[in-house]
Amino acid sequence: MDAILLVLVLVVVLVVFGGMAAFVARNLIYLCGPNEVLVFSGSRSRDGRRERGYRIIKGGRGIRIPLLETVDRVDLTNMIIEVSVSNAYSKGGIPLKVQGVANLKVAGTEPLLGNAIERFLTMGRNEIIQIAKNTLEGNLRGVLSQLTPEEVNEDKITFAQKLLDEAEHDLAKLGLSLDTLKIQNVADDVKYLDSIGRKQSAEVVKRARIAEAEARSISNQREAKNAESARLAAIEAERQVLVAETQRRIKDSQTLKEALVAEEVGKVRAQLARAQADLAVQEARVEQVRRQLQADVITPAEAAMKAAQSEALGAAAQVVEDGKATVAVLDQIITTWQAGGDAARDIFLMQKLQVLLGSLTGSLANVHVGRITVLPASHGADGTAQRAVRFVEEIKGSLGVDLPAVLESVAQRAAAPAPAAAPAPEGIRLTLPRA
Repeated sequence: MDAILLVLVLVVVLVVFGGMAAFVARNLIYLCGPNEVLVFSGSRSRDGRRERGYRIIKGGRGIRIPLLETVDRVDLTNMIIEVSVSNAYSKGGIPLKVQGVANLKVAGTEPLLGNAIERFLTMGRNEIIQIAKNTLEGNLRGVLSQLTPEEVNEDKITFAQKLLDEAEHDLAKLGLSLDTLKIQNVADDVKYLDSIGRKQSAEVVKRARIAEAEARSISNQREAKNAESARLAAIEAERQVLVAETQRRIKDSQTLKEALVAEEVGKVRAQLARAQADLAVQEARVEQVRRQLQADVITPAEAAMKAAQSEALGAAAQVVEDGKATVAVLDQIITTWQAGGDAARDIFLMQKLQVLLGSLTGSLANVHVGRITVLPASHGADGTAQRAVRFVEEIKGSLGVDLPAVLESVAQRAAAPAPAAAPAPEGIRLTLPRA
């Protein structure tokens, strides 16, 4: 009986302890999944150099200290937020309506997780989504104010990237991590983008028409080039036919040329033979003419030349003899002059004066005295004037040269602009010493 009671007591104790263990396990041991974070508030822990009143468990398990700690769960799963703004003025003052979708979550790493715990630990998921949505819409308006409607509409990727860069800083302060942000629609109430679309459509139509015209032009060019190639081929065929015909004509001409050349060569050879035959006859005729000229012209001319040479030699001998006689007489006169000394000149002048006086006395009736020059008897200490007059008269008497007349004629020719014929002397000019 005691053993049974002991067994029962042990069973009761085990059941109590098992229930207590289950209670402890249920209320004190907390399991954390990979998509959440457990925050044990109430205990002191250190994060780097600062202390904080909570500790964090991300994945795994943790035991809560009874009466000292409370446990909160932070959901790390993705949150999809639809972002929409209206009347957001872009750069240039055009109001736009933008719709997009963002994927974000609570950051699971420090220090962003600490920011999220401090701000959203007791908040519900919808409240966090609303805060994130308001933040993204504010950032969206700020980015739109920096872009033109064309940039927003044409390059949505760049627009979303600028929005991410703008929003990440603000969301990081809240402890949120923005994974993706896509712009779904961009519109405006003033139909500005529609006009841009129509403009782009018109541009597309224009480019299409231009492309069509270019294609048609290329097709026409190809057709023209094909036609040109065909025409060139036909011309080339015609050219080859003409070349063949020309070569045939050239060969015919060459054959005809050879025949004509042979004929002309025969004619020339015949003429050459006749010329060679006539050459002997002409040579005999030349010899006959040469002999006739020898007999009729050359021989009489040689005889006349020899006779003229003989006559010239006789005349030359006479001239030579006369010259020798004259030289002998002059030598004799010079010898006599030198032998007579100073009186020889007076004797010579007296001889000439006798002849001169005879001539003067015979022609006094015809003498016309043009000028008489009288020289003083005492002119010059040595009688230079008298000797000058005497020399002039001796020259004129012996050689027949009137020196004053010659000098006067030379002076007149030098002074006159053009040469003039000197007048014939009317008589004898006599120059006498001045009294």
